[in-house]
Amino acid sequence: MNPRRKKRLALAVGLIGGVAAVASLLLYALNTNLNLFYTPTEIVQGKADTGIKPEVGQRIRVGGMVTVGSMIRDPNSLHVEFAVHDAGGGEVIVTYDDLLPDLFREGQGIVAQGVLTEDGKLQASEVLAKHDENYMPPEVAEAMGKNHEKLEYTETQKGGSR
Repeated sequence: MNPRRKKRLALAVGLIGGVAAVASLLLYALNTNLNLFYTPTEIVQGKADTGIKPEVGQRIRVGGMVTVGSMIRDPNSLHVEFAVHDAGGGEVIVTYDDLLPDLFREGQGIVAQGVLTEDGKLQASEVLAKHDENYMPPEVAEAMGKNHEKLEYTETQKGGSR
């Protein structure tokens, strides 16, 4: 093999190796930052189509309704624990160590993002509550079996106060 072909071969192998390295690093970064959405029933029983359950230590989002009477607050810290349920009958305990959103209350739809712990609880790093009486995040509405309907406003509501 002449020196010119050796240079071309080395360049081609180096280029292919570089592309493979960049692709593998990209896939690794995407995999570690992936937040999958689960309902409480899917956490307990697994996804309906695949049967896959989230693993301990995996970052996930869970959405559902806060179970009435389930909230336990620590009087000496910001630690709060509450249960989230859905229409499928599943229930997951969520622990959170920060200030809850102003609109958070029992019987309301929420989405919590965090890490699944060994005891099956979700250690939340973020809790989001719906912003008014009519809105519900699409994932939570689907999990609760509710249909989104277009809101109908009266002429007075459309016109506002004048």
